[in-house]
Amino acid sequence: MPELPEVETTVRGLASVLQDEVLTSVEPRRADLRRAIPVDLRQRLTGARVIGLSRRAKYGLIDTDRGDTLIFHLGMSGRWRVDPEDIGTHDHLVIETGAGRRIALNDPRRFGSLDLVESAALAGFAPFAALGPEPLDDGFDGAHLARVFEGRVAPVKALLLDQRTVAGLGNIYVCEALHIAGIAPTRAGGQIARKRLDSLVIAIRDVLAAAIEAGGSTLRDYARPDGELGYFFKQWRVYGREGEDCPGCGTPVLRRVDSGRSTFYCGKCQR
Repeated sequence: MPELPEVETTVRGLASVLQDEVLTSVEPRRADLRRAIPVDLRQRLTGARVIGLSRRAKYGLIDTDRGDTLIFHLGMSGRWRVDPEDIGTHDHLVIETGAGRRIALNDPRRFGSLDLVESAALAGFAPFAALGPEPLDDGFDGAHLARVFEGRVAPVKALLLDQRTVAGLGNIYVCEALHIAGIAPTRAGGQIARKRLDSLVIAIRDVLAAAIEAGGSTLRDYARPDGELGYFFKQWRVYGREGEDCPGCGTPVLRRVDSGRSTFYCGKCQR
């Protein structure tokens, strides 16, 4: 599933095409993805001007001058295609602009979603209501993690993947950040010292920033709107590298599976 860096990269790519543009045609090509597409989406967006693009957790937001925000989630395999030569079976929303550009939301598995809400009511949008702070914002720091983790016996990895703790983190970047910070993914959150939590926050920020700079990671069908693949996978320290040498100590990277999700880590460097 595309994680925060992939969604951030997507939003930045769309901004170069949509920012300040009028949407002259908005065509939903099916009634639903993971859930129903708003029936009035075409009416509310056609003729509107895009005044901003942003991200919240793993959702992309497209704001218009009509006070509406289109919220998209890429699901497992969704991506936007910019100026595609042909519109295919899996292009489920097609948008054209006054500048003659065209973008298509392509989602073969249809695990993504499209919602249209009043911009002023974004905070009340159900998936946003319980989200924690953004990991790249000032509200996310060691003190925040200390409050959330206090008394918790759950593994730190599971706590970081809980979107109520911090918004937008996924499996790849949590594995990478925990390795950089030298913290075992199975360590109880409440047992981690504040100093180590400060280091963990820095590691999370650094790995996300590096991934965004690299255009995200290549995951299954994910590609940036311009069709290019992300290259952060080449910088993975432990994720997907079971049996390879740990870059910190040279011992083999380990993998464990919890609730159907793989965790990659170093049994020597991470404690």
